[in-house]
This record gives sequence, C-alpha cells and structure tokens, in this order.
Amino acid sequence: MKILVINCGSSSLKYQLIDMEGEKVLCKGLCERIGMESSMITHEANGHKATTPAIFPTHTEAFGEVVKKMTTGEGKVIEDVSEIDAIGHRVVHGGEKFKKSCLITPDVVKAIRDLSPLAPLHNPAAILGIEASYKVFGQDKPNVAVFDTAFHSTMPPKAYMYAIPYEYYEKYGVRRYGFHGTSHKYVSHRAAEYLEEPIERLKLITCHLGNGSSIAAVDQGKVVDTSMGMTPLAGLMMGTRCGDLDPSVVNYLKYTLEITGHQLDEILNKKSGLLGVSGVSSDMRDVESAAKDGNERAQMALDMLNYQIKKTIGSYIAAMGGVDAIVFTGGIGEHDDESRAKICHHMDWLGIRIDTDKNRGVRSQHKDVVEITAWGARVRTLVVETNEELMIARDTKEVLSAE
Repeated sequence: MKILVINCGSSSLKYQLIDMEGEKVLCKGLCERIGMESSMITHEANGHKATTPAIFPTHTEAFGEVVKKMTTGEGKVIEDVSEIDAIGHRVVHGGEKFKKSCLITPDVVKAIRDLSPLAPLHNPAAILGIEASYKVFGQDKPNVAVFDTAFHSTMPPKAYMYAIPYEYYEKYGVRRYGFHGTSHKYVSHRAAEYLEEPIERLKLITCHLGNGSSIAAVDQGKVVDTSMGMTPLAGLMMGTRCGDLDPSVVNYLKYTLEITGHQLDEILNKKSGLLGVSGVSSDMRDVESAAKDGNERAQMALDMLNYQIKKTIGSYIAAMGGVDAIVFTGGIGEHDDESRAKICHHMDWLGIRIDTDKNRGVRSQHKDVVEITAWGARVRTLVVETNEELMIARDTKEVLSAE
C-alpha cells in the first residue's frame, strides 16, 4: 500500500509518498509560495534533490506538479497515480467532534470548515488541500483526515476545562484541546518500543520542543494533560508565541496601546516568545549564540524557556503520580544538548539524571532513538526523532483497514 501524506498551509504544500510495505519514503517535497509570484517546488527522490520554479495559482496546480514530479524525470517513483492507494491529510483542529482519524466525506469537510474559527490559519488550508486532492486524483481515491487534536482527546474534564462560565464551553467549545498530537503519539509509542514495555504499563512525558513547543503527560498510552490550550498559543513560550499569559495582560495592552484585537493577536503569536524577549531571533540557535556573547536578554529568554519546561515536567509527574521516561523530540528537543542539560539539571530528587557525554553525543549517533540516562537514574531519558508523516500514514492505513 502506497500512501501520499499531505500537510497544507495557506501558501504551501508539504508531501511524502510512503510505501507501507517496510514504511519506506519513496519521495518527499515542498511546494512554496502558492498563490504568489516566484512559486517553487523542492522534490527529493532516488538520492536526487532539486528545487525548480513553478506557477501555482492554487493548491490544485501544486498537486498537479507533485504528480508530475512523482511520475516523470529523475524524481520518478511511480508509473501512474493509480499506484497511490490513499491520501492522508494533516488537519490541525478536530474539536470535540473528531477523536480519531477518519475517512473524509462531504460531512467531514463541512465539520472541518465549521471548526475553522478555532484554527483560522490551519483548518482552511487543510480544506484547500482536500479539495485540490479531489480535483487532481478524483473523487474515488480515499482521503483520510488525521487530526492534531485527536491524541489529546483522552484528557479528563479536570484537565481540559477552563474556569469560565460553563455555557461558553457548551455553546462555543472553549476548552483545552492540545496540539502536536501526531508527534506526541509517534514518539510515545516509539519510546515504548525502545523500552520494550507495553505502552499501557508506562507513564511518559513527551516534550515536543521546536519553534512551536508542547508537552504531554501520557499515562498508559492516554494523554491526561498537555500544555497547549484551545489554540497553539498557550503553554510554553515558543519561537514567536507568548505561551501562558495572565488574561488581564491582553486587555491592558489592547487599551494601553490602542490597538485592535487582530493587531494584538499578531503581537502574541508572531512577535513574542524567544523573539520578543531576546530581541534577537525566534531561532534557538541564534538566541544561544547571542547569550554566549553576553546578551543578557537572550540569556533571560533561554532561562525562561528552560524553567517553564522543567516546571511543566514536574507538574506532570505530580499529575500522573510518577514517571518512567522523559522523551525529548522536535527541532530543539532532538538537537539542542544544552537545553536538555539545563532542563534536567537539579532533577535528581525526582530520579531524573542524564549522562553528560551521552547527551552531547546524540547527533553523532545517527539513530532515531538515543538514550541519555545516567547510570543509576530511576527515570529513563530518551531523545526520539519524531516522524509525523509516518504517523499520518499509519493512521490512514488503519482507517482504510477498518472500512
């Protein structure tokens, strides 16, 4: 079975074609600047990677070019699109309606559209991808929606409810949903495989740390709490997002600066986090470099982030009544040994201690799972390379198998 995995943005289309026999990636790529001038596609297959200019007025033309790249030239991996058995779409927000992946129907598309106010930047883009898929591949090709929020749907009300009038939850769905679900699901199951224990026997804390960051408490394979909220703005400070904030700050800034809600949303989503505090960059590497050069604001931004991660890990250990393993993933989680060291520092009393040499040598291992636990530590600490595309493909296969 060959599954095409699609992750659509408003002006981008990221894709992978995966042969589920051996879970081999046949090709992957990215269409950029859809609907703009200077569109381009980067396609990688057969050891060959190339970026070429293109004309993409809409996602439909981008899909057409993806098909062309897969079936012709140096990047050819299939003879015809009939070899593609299904298409799996990443959909960010499934609300309370979608608690698992599902086959896409007109009713599902309508429901995703109805949920767009909860994810205005993401759900409309997913719909564009779904509609373009139908135009290029036809209505008969199975399309499956895989929701970022689904893995977190096991949270109990005490974890997902906000202490506001209950009617706002009933009428408008105001509650914690959580995101990065495909990543948290993949790395928690991969960690269980590595530990050679059924996930149903484990208490795990998965830390997806990158430009967007979230942490999940996974107890016996089920999420019991997660750091992001109704939207991906809540929780930890991130590259450009503020994370958790006293709600009164929002009103105070709005009226003090005399700006609109939209302008304030831009500040909190795109001008805050590491960028806003450091004044240097939203990229962790740039901030760390500035801190080493003596930039005090950059150092403060790093200290704030690492403190928040440490504090969240501690709270989830308390919530689960213990932990068997801490799992780091994402751009920062996988590649930043300094952050991992600072986060785990002084956590010996919780049984968490990492080996300095193992931690520094993670990148040289070239493995999808590297253990950095220090000798004698009760809690295992792992660095797991995430694979959201593979998780989407697996969910797509599972949905089709159940039909």
